[in-house]
Amino acid sequence: MDEESSPGRYRGRRRAPVAPRSRYAAVFTTAVVGAGVVALGSGAAFEDAKLNRDQAALSELAAAFESRAEAAERASRTDRSEGGLATSVAEAPDMWLLPLSDYSYSSSYGWRWGRMHNGIDLAAPQGTPVYAMHGGTVILSGWYAGYGYAVIIDHGDGVETLYAHNSQLLVSEGQEVSAGERITLIGNTGYSFGPHLHLEVHVNGVPQEPIGWLKERDVDIVGVTDPLYTS
Repeated sequence: MDEESSPGRYRGRRRAPVAPRSRYAAVFTTAVVGAGVVALGSGAAFEDAKLNRDQAALSELAAAFESRAEAAERASRTDRSEGGLATSVAEAPDMWLLPLSDYSYSSSYGWRWGRMHNGIDLAAPQGTPVYAMHGGTVILSGWYAGYGYAVIIDHGDGVETLYAHNSQLLVSEGQEVSAGERITLIGNTGYSFGPHLHLEVHVNGVPQEPIGWLKERDVDIVGVTDPLYTS
């Protein structure tokens, strides 16, 4: 499928839910600081050298605890480039996501050149990773006539998504995938005139207009927002 226009590039930014810093870290840090204040207030009862040592030890302990809390916060975030969104998506299995994080919306659903274009086209550089929009089972992974190298995922309840014109397939038939899992790389195979992803959504075998259907599930293809990305 070719691209009729390139109205501009969009780049999604991560908006993954970030776990708040541990309450225990905040309480412990407060207690440590309070202890330091008490120690300083009792200076007459201790030698200056001991006060200095105690204050330094308390400061080091507080800094270490703060560093550990920040490390835990960073670990709670997820990164598509390092294996997908397993942690956050596992907690929200009904989540739908964008198939790409950087692309140009290049062709719409509808009649074109006297025939029906049953999906939308998202242009991106050759080799750009494509991600499963929702969890499901891979029911096709291979050459699919004019679609070139394609993947179809069955999400249950009669819903299937198709990802076409890929340069490389990263999943196999029968494989279970999660939302945000890398499944293909952008290509220009089959009936195509430039690297792009041709995306289709089918419900009970009937093609849907993907933009409106996905927007009902909080994924905005044109505005490039989804539960983890914002424009």
